[in-house]
Amino acid sequence: MTHRSDHDRQSSSGDGKKDIWLSMLDEVFNGKRLPEKNLLILGGTPESQIEFLESLSYYPTSRRRPPDRSRDPTPPIANRFALGYTYRDVLDADQEDTLARLSLYLLSDPSPSFVPLLNPLLTPRSLPNMLVVILLDWSRPWSWLRQLQEWIRTLRTLMVSLDDECKEVMEANIIDRRERGRSGAADGIHSTADASIAIPLSSGEWDEPLGVPLCVVCQNADKIESLERERGWKEEKFDFVLQYMRTVLLKHGASLIYTMPSAPGSLQTLIYSALDIELSLERKSLKHNVIDRDRVLVPPNWDSWGKIRVLREGFDVEGVSKAWSTEIQPTPATEISEGVTDGDQNDPVVSAHGGHSKDKEGSAVAIYEDTIRDPDRDSSLAQALRLKNPGIEVETMDNQKFLAEQLERLESYRAEDEVEEKGREARRAASGSSSLHSGLVEESSRTVHDYIGPVHFNIDGIQVDADDELKRLKDRAARRTPELEATPTSPGQMDNEKLASFFAGLMKKTGGSASNSPRS
Repeated sequence: MTHRSDHDRQSSSGDGKKDIWLSMLDEVFNGKRLPEKNLLILGGTPESQIEFLESLSYYPTSRRRPPDRSRDPTPPIANRFALGYTYRDVLDADQEDTLARLSLYLLSDPSPSFVPLLNPLLTPRSLPNMLVVILLDWSRPWSWLRQLQEWIRTLRTLMVSLDDECKEVMEANIIDRRERGRSGAADGIHSTADASIAIPLSSGEWDEPLGVPLCVVCQNADKIESLERERGWKEEKFDFVLQYMRTVLLKHGASLIYTMPSAPGSLQTLIYSALDIELSLERKSLKHNVIDRDRVLVPPNWDSWGKIRVLREGFDVEGVSKAWSTEIQPTPATEISEGVTDGDQNDPVVSAHGGHSKDKEGSAVAIYEDTIRDPDRDSSLAQALRLKNPGIEVETMDNQKFLAEQLERLESYRAEDEVEEKGREARRAASGSSSLHSGLVEESSRTVHDYIGPVHFNIDGIQVDADDELKRLKDRAARRTPELEATPTSPGQMDNEKLASFFAGLMKKTGGSASNSPRS
C-alpha cells in the first residue's frame, strides 16, 4: 500500500509537470498565431476583383527590398463561379514579418439566391474582424446607385437571417465603429486628442447601420477624363455624383475612395486600418480628399451634411437621405414579379429601361439616373419613342435585304427582255427570207465586230482605223449623191470609189500592212 501510494504521488507529480509544459506550449503557440481578418468583396467582375487585390497588395518602391515571391508565391484566386475565395498574408513595412492572415471572399452577383452562401461566413468570431467592400467602376457611373441599392438590400437580408448571438456582436460592433475617430480631429481615424470631447453624430449619419464596416471603392478613376472628353461631362456632374455617394454612404457610416490601377493611393491604408492592421510602428492617418476628382477619399466618421453642401450649392441632402432610407428596404418577391404588368411589357418606353421595374416618383435611384443618364438607355429609349410616335425620320433598309430585292428586279427585267427578243425573232421570220438573211448578216457582223473590236492598220507609220475611214467615205458619198445624179461622173467620184474599194479590201485581208492592199 505504501509503495503504491508513492507511485501515485510520483504519477500525479508527473502529470502536473506535463500540464505545465502543455500550458506553456499553448501560450507560445497562441502568441505566434496570426490574427485572422476577413474581407467580403462584393460587385465588380472577376478581372476588376483581381485588380483590387493587386492594388491591396501594392508596396511602394521605397521599401528596403521587394518581396520574395519564390518563397511566398501568390495564392490562386477562385472567383469565376458563385462565391470565390483566396487569401493573403499581410507583411510589415519591411516585408519581413507576417502581421495577419487575410481571408478574401468574392461575390459578383447580388442575387438573393447567394445569401445562403454568405450566411456561414458571419459568425460571432468573424464579425468583429470583417470588412465589406463594394466595387464600382467609373466606366459605368450611371449604374452606381442601383448597384448599391441591390447590395445593401442583400446585406440587410443577410443580417436579418443571423441568430441572436451574431446580432448582439453586430450591435457591439456598431457602437465601437461609431465612436472611432470622433475626437474632433479632422485629419483621420487615429487621433491623440482627448476622447472625452467626442463629436456627436450629425444628421443623416449612421441612420442605417449594417452591423459590419463598409467601404465603397470606385475603380478606374482614370476614365474620368474620357467622360469629360467623349460624353461632355462638366464639373457639375462629377460633383453631383460625389455628393450623392457621400450622402447615402453617410447613413451606413461607410468610407469612399476613388482608385486607378497606376495609383492605388491610400487604399491599402484605408482597408487595413478598418481591419485594425498596423503596417508600421508609426500610425498613419487617413487624410480626406474631396477636391481632386480622381483621388477622392472620404474616411469613416468624417463626413457630414454641412461638408457635403459646401461642395456645390443646391444639392438636396436631406431629401436624398430620406429617399435612400425608403429605397433600401427589401422588396417583396410579389412586388418584383408584378412590378411590370402586361401592359407595361408591351410599352416600348418601359422595355427600354433595361428590364427594371418602374421606379416610384421621388425614388433616390430615379433621381440619380435622371441626372446621370445611361447613354445606351437613352439611345434605346429614343428608338422606342420613334416606333411609338413615328415622325419624319426614315429608317434605312438592311443592305442584304436591299440587294435581294434588286436581284429579284433584275431577274424580272431579264425575263421581259427574253420575251421581247422572241417576239422580234418571230417578226423577222414572218417578214421573209431576204429580210431574215440581211438581219442575220447584220447581226453576225455586229457580233463579230463586238468580239474582234475595231480594225487598225499601220500605213507609213500612221495608225488608221478602217471603220472610221470607211464611215467617213460613206457619209461623204451620201452628201454628194444629189449632185452626182444631176451631173455626169467626175474624176473626184472615181477617186472616192477607189478609196472605198481600197479600205474595203483592207478589211477583207487577214494581214494589216499596206503591202497586202490591192493596187488602185
